[in-house]
Amino acid sequence: MSASQPYRLATGGAIDRSRPVSFSCNGQALTGYAGDTLASALLANGVRVVGRSFKYHRPRGLLSAGIEETNALFRVDVNGLSVPLVRATQQPLIDGLIANTENSWPSIDFDVGRILDYTHWFWPAGFYNKTFKWPSWHWYESFIRHSAGSGRVPEDADPSKYFQRNLHCDLLVVGSGPAGLAAALTAARAGARVVVAELEPNLGGSLQFDGGEIDGKPASDWAAAAAAELAATGNVRVLTDTMVAGAFDHNTFIAVDRSAVFATGGPVERLWKLRAKQVVLAAGAIEQPLVFDQNDRPGIMLAAAVRRYATQFAVAAGRSVVVATNNDDAYRTAFALHAAGVAVPAIVDAREAPSSAMAAEALARGLEIIGNSVITDTSGARALHEVKIAALSVDGRSLSGGNRSLACDALAVSGGWSPTVHLYSQAGGKLKYDETLACFVPKGDRVDLRVAGAANGVFSLSQALGEGATAGAAAARAAGFQATSTAPIANGAEAWALRPLRRTPAGNTSRQWLDFRHDATVADLELAVRENYISVEHAKRYTTVGMSIDQGKTANLNALTLLAELTGRSVPETGTTTFRPVYSPISMGAISAGNSRELYSPTRYLPADRCHRAAGAVFDEYGGWQRPACYPRPDESHEAAIAREVLAVRNAVGLFDGSPLGKIEVKGPDAAEFLNCIYLNNVLTLKPGKVRYGLMLNENGIVIDDGVFTCMAPDHFLVCPTSGGADRIATWLDEWHQCEWPDLRVILSPVTTQWAMLTLAGPRARELLASLDSDIDFSCEALPHLSFVSGRFAGLPVRVQRVSFSGEASFEVSVPARSAESLFDVFTRAGSEFGLTTFGIEALLVLRTEKGFIHVGVDSDGTTNPFDLGFGAIVDKKAGDFVGRRSLQRAHDRRGNRRQLVGLKPVNPTDRLIAGAHLIASAAGKRRSEGFVTSACLSPTLGWSIGLGLLERGFARKGEVVTVFNAGREFSAWVVEPAFHDPKGERMHG
Repeated sequence: MSASQPYRLATGGAIDRSRPVSFSCNGQALTGYAGDTLASALLANGVRVVGRSFKYHRPRGLLSAGIEETNALFRVDVNGLSVPLVRATQQPLIDGLIANTENSWPSIDFDVGRILDYTHWFWPAGFYNKTFKWPSWHWYESFIRHSAGSGRVPEDADPSKYFQRNLHCDLLVVGSGPAGLAAALTAARAGARVVVAELEPNLGGSLQFDGGEIDGKPASDWAAAAAAELAATGNVRVLTDTMVAGAFDHNTFIAVDRSAVFATGGPVERLWKLRAKQVVLAAGAIEQPLVFDQNDRPGIMLAAAVRRYATQFAVAAGRSVVVATNNDDAYRTAFALHAAGVAVPAIVDAREAPSSAMAAEALARGLEIIGNSVITDTSGARALHEVKIAALSVDGRSLSGGNRSLACDALAVSGGWSPTVHLYSQAGGKLKYDETLACFVPKGDRVDLRVAGAANGVFSLSQALGEGATAGAAAARAAGFQATSTAPIANGAEAWALRPLRRTPAGNTSRQWLDFRHDATVADLELAVRENYISVEHAKRYTTVGMSIDQGKTANLNALTLLAELTGRSVPETGTTTFRPVYSPISMGAISAGNSRELYSPTRYLPADRCHRAAGAVFDEYGGWQRPACYPRPDESHEAAIAREVLAVRNAVGLFDGSPLGKIEVKGPDAAEFLNCIYLNNVLTLKPGKVRYGLMLNENGIVIDDGVFTCMAPDHFLVCPTSGGADRIATWLDEWHQCEWPDLRVILSPVTTQWAMLTLAGPRARELLASLDSDIDFSCEALPHLSFVSGRFAGLPVRVQRVSFSGEASFEVSVPARSAESLFDVFTRAGSEFGLTTFGIEALLVLRTEKGFIHVGVDSDGTTNPFDLGFGAIVDKKAGDFVGRRSLQRAHDRRGNRRQLVGLKPVNPTDRLIAGAHLIASAAGKRRSEGFVTSACLSPTLGWSIGLGLLERGFARKGEVVTVFNAGREFSAWVVEPAFHDPKGERMHG
């Protein structure tokens, strides 16, 4: 061991000792070697405290060597890139790297937050639900918000480049340990397109550090040769430093490639969307800790991690390392340490009479085995000094005899292994509890998804290789290739015996840790059970076990096993929590992959945008589209322009661009039946060439959209939802078709952006259209209100709908989007003799308010149903079911005192209605709101302020005077019919 790196072994490891690397941690200058991780370099330098726990701010040391690490989380700065909460075990050591611990203040060595640990009896599980009630939440809020979180978001601009990539393959192999490599080689040799996704920088998994022989050569050499073969094969794609984070339907997986995150040429992170015909999951297993008093001290590590640091990184976890285990596997850690010259005072084995070949070899090496014993306590503040040991009773439920003390500076613990089954579970796989292994394993393969190796509960090297080869061959054959299964011959770790005892059956349970990050203890789980949180999901949330950044990788199995014990149930009866994506946190940058700011929600422009700009339009954003608000003339205010445009539509003709209006074609033999289930209004009686207004409701009977639907043919409909709801409704319709009525023969095609729509509205609109070259008869008899026709117009293919949102005779003329400018020019050239005026959204909203037409989402809210809008007769008249019908049968939805849509008109013509103003009532000296103004405008047509509103018992109160309250001012208004202009609709039908 060297002086600069006091725990670096003199020989061995896969590091490059000729390439020293300088870095710093918490302000301390340190050195390591190329090939180190930040974790191995810190361990080599004797850095014991690498973090502070979230709740009690207890000092914590390294626990593991992989993605399950929960203690060593750093803010890492390299090459101008700052990344919070980086696991030291996954961070390659880079020259100039700066690492700083988060969640500690003022420093890692002295953290004021530790006071919470010294007063821990005040902060048991669920204390936040019981404590922050008096005097009020706000009294505690500042402190809680200051204490919340484990890291800080970088303040500087992120220099990283993010990409999303799609990749298709015949076989996806997740993990490249013995089973994964065997599967990939077998399928690749058969000619299948194979993708291998490996979390580590190199292929091989445990073969890199666990020893053994394969085909007569060291396992690490065989792994290197297999990796070289795969890399040289043209039909194989190898993704290293890549975490497969989630499994979704149809063998779709997401994976995050961080191989170039800290690259000097520019940080890069890729989110892969992998779609595979077949999948082999060979992600290995995670070692589980033992539970005893003070089992979280720095220096207490998982046994396999201690072995990996010694063999792969040439780093000793300590100068004197005690090994505590309930299985054979940890013996290999003792052997590796002993071979490297590290003192191993004893192997503390919980099994009654260790008599395996491993035990025999330990005795042959001169190692002491203390059988039928467990660790009971530890000593040491920022570093381990001593462990205490006691024998177990015959039944293992209590201690027998006094404690024995062993001096040491590290403790390697092993409570067995938990297969990495998250992707299997996310893909819909079921788990079963294996009593022999004391863990959950996959219950069985799917036709297109197989689990192999340690992920399947197979811990024998030869069996893992065989299972991987078999899975790879079966997957290749299922993908259409000829493949045979030939497993390599292995000589290495075989199946081992385990005693399912992970917790010392005595001691201070408030000092026995289950979740090292969240400081959840055995006492917390005991309290949860006493308070009847016996469901595994409830106990998880009450104690926060498994809810931290590591998602319970080293906590969940111990917690649910203990929960079973405390509730007198079996482990299978207790069950597991739900495995949800993502497996480990991924950056928001990778999720968005550059789709931020303008690219997150791209601004949409009208097909005739150039024409509107030439016409002097003032643009604003409406539903994601840049649309003309109005067309002011020089020296004309926006208000004056809107009033002029409104009067032009009422008296002559206006041109409006309604291209963003939703357009969804619904085609198929069952199109009418499908839409009849969707719309409140009757679809089955609609004849070809006719248009009908309709409301859409959600399952709760609430109005979510309106618009018209057109019958173009018996099996062909055009659905036109609102502009703002076009995309949402298209997705909503598709969901209903796929999930509720998949048997209906219907094809849904959103075509909103494929058609431009220009509307001519006003008393002279028909004259203008009739003056142009067309094969369409625009007469009122041939094309009445709410009718549809297609043909050619000015040389362009068109669809024409007689639909009005202005209250005037209106013609919605749709053309292919590429012809929008041509149609706009045709209308504007011909329209000059008819007094044509272009008008924008704001004028249209005034026009519809004058007419009393509702604007869903403005004149309705999340409680408004059809009865509130005056559509009750249609609800009762319609035969058959539709979305929301059942909810509308509730008495609450039909009660008479609901807020109903009415018109409002100030008594005093100088008063102005404002949207959002309350309609108040006074009774017994108390004032309350009976409703509010939903829409309001100063009507140019009527010369009066008008509005719409939702008012309690509104339908029955027309003719009453109500009090309008806004910004401290009150005035009176009449409750009237919503239709202020042309209430009989004569102009609209003309």
